[in-house]
Amino acid sequence: MTVSDDTAFEIPQVYSRHIFACFTQRPPGHPRGSCGALGAQPLWDRLSKKIEAKGLTEVGFTAAGCLGFCSAGPLMVVYPEGVWYRPQTPEDIDEIFESHLVGGKLVERLVMVLTRG
Repeated sequence: MTVSDDTAFEIPQVYSRHIFACFTQRPPGHPRGSCGALGAQPLWDRLSKKIEAKGLTEVGFTAAGCLGFCSAGPLMVVYPEGVWYRPQTPEDIDEIFESHLVGGKLVERLVMVLTRG
């Protein structure tokens, strides 16, 4: 479908925030590493359970493949803000959940500023 500049319509948003979390699991010793090898799964399980338990139907959580910054993981990105987080502990997940997803405030100490190059 092509949309011209003079066509005005609104695309409804399914979620107010949408999280993409890397679930890539490469073999041990792989030169690029992976979020899975760096302990992502228990963190994502915790976040998913917290979202469900709180009934945050306006927050989407999607298992993603590689997000492209393998050695920096585990990584997740929250849209629409486009904020990248690198949680390392269950407490980090709790803080991101309460502060950002519920309260709308960034957890600056966990924000990753990523650059290509």
